Amino acid sequence: MNQIKGIAAATGISVGIAYKVGKEEFIVPRQEIGDQDIPIQIQLFEEALIKTRREIIELQKRISAEMGQEEAQIFDAHLLVLEDRMLIEEVISRLKKDKLNVAFIFQEVLKKYVSVFSNIEDEYLKERIADINDVGKRILRNLLGKERKGLGDLKERVIVVAHDLSPSDTAAMHKKNVAGFITDIGGKTSHTAIMAKSLEIPAVVGAEDATVKINQGDMLIVDGTLGIVIVNPDEETLESYRSEELKLRGVTEKFLSAKDLPAITLDGNQIEINANIEFPDEVPAVKLHGGEGIGLYRTEFFYMNRKDLPTEEDHYQAYKYVAEEMNPYPVIIRTLDLGGDKFLSQFEVPHEMHPFLGWRAIRFCLARPDIFKLQLRAILRASVHGNLKLMYPMISGVEELRQANKILEEAKGELKAKDMPFDEDVQVGAMIEVPSAAMTADILAKEVDFFSIGSNDLIQYALAVDRANEKVAYLYEPTHPAVLRLIKHIIDAAHNADINVGMCGEMAGEPGLALILLGLGLDEFSMPPQVIPELKYLIRSITLKEAQEIANEALEFSTGSEVEEFAQAKLRGILK
Repeated sequence: MNQIKGIAAATGISVGIAYKVGKEEFIVPRQEIGDQDIPIQIQLFEEALIKTRREIIELQKRISAEMGQEEAQIFDAHLLVLEDRMLIEEVISRLKKDKLNVAFIFQEVLKKYVSVFSNIEDEYLKERIADINDVGKRILRNLLGKERKGLGDLKERVIVVAHDLSPSDTAAMHKKNVAGFITDIGGKTSHTAIMAKSLEIPAVVGAEDATVKINQGDMLIVDGTLGIVIVNPDEETLESYRSEELKLRGVTEKFLSAKDLPAITLDGNQIEINANIEFPDEVPAVKLHGGEGIGLYRTEFFYMNRKDLPTEEDHYQAYKYVAEEMNPYPVIIRTLDLGGDKFLSQFEVPHEMHPFLGWRAIRFCLARPDIFKLQLRAILRASVHGNLKLMYPMISGVEELRQANKILEEAKGELKAKDMPFDEDVQVGAMIEVPSAAMTADILAKEVDFFSIGSNDLIQYALAVDRANEKVAYLYEPTHPAVLRLIKHIIDAAHNADINVGMCGEMAGEPGLALILLGLGLDEFSMPPQVIPELKYLIRSITLKEAQEIANEALEFSTGSEVEEFAQAKLRGILK
């Protein structure tokens, strides 16, 4: 029996046989061609690009239908690679110059691109290597007329073990035959982890040399809650985990029984449970899982995969639809949060060494009031159709907040001048995700109607951990004492000013951490829709007083790992 420690990517326990997935390698022959063959080779290349595009769009549609738009959006980056004119033109140019077969030329150009991205220091751009490789392999397959046996073709229930899994690989998994998966690399916010959560498949990523330590056919236990893999367990361990697996399945059914009930603690305190969405057509999933509102409506999708800027009417119609569909429940629209890990071609944003610390979110909006004000007018216009609120991302101090509100007042004035109706009392909030905002939360609380804690960025900035950098992924600790103290400070400041505070980051959807957040006084939790039933069940299984005792005890620990173990033990006790 051998134990491997990795990063918990998707909760749950699975037991099964190891199915190792090797790296897909292509042997592409080098063939000289004549001038007369060049048009034929160009046509082959164009047909491969078209076929690849169709495959990705079909895959994206299926993922959108089965898992949601947030997961489907992962493939936007793949489509952008297919539209990269520099890559396409370099292939055609070298084809004409070198007079070699297009498959060989494309593979050489692909290698060059991967090499260039590998040498870039920016970790986000390095992550794009996976997208380039994934699309490149698809194109090569289509050029060579090869078919790959995907993970969707598995005939028996297995646990997939791989160095890494591309988004295409993960998307092809079918829950019926993939009991869990393990990868050598990856972090909690990697594409693989995102897909695993949506598929509700237990997963451990960042397990370093798992592919070396695990052999084909080994018996495995994947504990996606603790981030542990047990190789060839003894009979006692196996029985213990199988029993735990059955219990978890029963618990899942319990969770679903609570999805349409209010999230009220045993001592009568009601908590707001909302959902995060990115696209209007995710609203049915929110309702299906018992969401009581939208705690985070991301609006960057308006600018993705288009060459022109969206109009005010584009924004208005989308916001109006969501407001009407969710009415009377609240819908919190986050104003444009571009930059960091979201780059858009039409703005010609210069390359930044540290994009997460650069020209992004509210900074971008204040520098481009024309774009910002257009969105604000659309939100205001849609506010008459439901319970809309708006919030600004990445506020670092009260001056930025005042500048944003000044532009909001200008937008209101322009609508009044045109006799266009809007809710005069629309609530305005600030996302607290920068340590400077957290430490001055008492000042900010006097000038907004609510707070929403963006835990992903708050953790990243507080701990100096680039969450896209796998080398430091182990340092990204939501349970770090510094993070918990910052969150407590924010909540206390909000309540002292008599305003509500919610959270829309990953922490809000982690059941063990939700216990602590509940005890710290968080008023509203917002998360992916599929997590809502579990959070509702959990809140309905505990008193607020018990949660406060858990939170107070958690604040006494010295390390994040101690807090994590404590929280999971408490969670198991409640859900037993």
